[in-house]
Amino acid sequence: MTSASYGTIAGMDGARAGSSGDEDRSAAARERIEALDEGGYREAVPALARLLVDAVESGAAVSFLAGLDEARAAAWWAGRAPAVADGSIVPYVARRQEGIVGVTLLILATTENAPHRAEIAKVIVASAARRSGIATRLLAAAEAGAVARGRTLLLLDTVTGGPAERLYARLGWRTTGSVPGYALDVWGRPEAATFMWKRLDPP
Repeated sequence: MTSASYGTIAGMDGARAGSSGDEDRSAAARERIEALDEGGYREAVPALARLLVDAVESGAAVSFLAGLDEARAAAWWAGRAPAVADGSIVPYVARRQEGIVGVTLLILATTENAPHRAEIAKVIVASAARRSGIATRLLAAAEAGAVARGRTLLLLDTVTGGPAERLYARLGWRTTGSVPGYALDVWGRPEAATFMWKRLDPP
């Protein structure tokens, strides 16, 4: 597992309390989920930087401490561009009229003995767009992309006891275990991580 995936989801997904299925479908209709190629990814870096800063400012543990600025966030995303270019990272974004409101990374294992494995990392949803099912739809797209690439085992890690862990469990992810003090939260306090996995059906 890579530390880039820690605190995989920024904000709880799913419907708001009392919302209807029609409202969820309406939210989905306002957005499109797409995989980015290298060119699209490089163009998206400024928007992804704003998304990452928003996540950290709202208290999400996504590998950074409080005080992250857009320049440093953009540098982090730009540093993944070569892996996007060679296909070892597949970025998925959720777009609405106002721009990119969600992202996740599908990271393909590159070792010779793991052609079947991939990792989900950086599932982030804009604070203004949370609780409308975006993370669920991003994960579904990433899972479909994994299967299309022959990957049938997915891994991730997330904050123990957080809303993301409960979401993943609802979506069929299984828990391997929890590691105390695995990383620091945005305020610099140690917190545990739960490691999870999901088996996908081959095409």
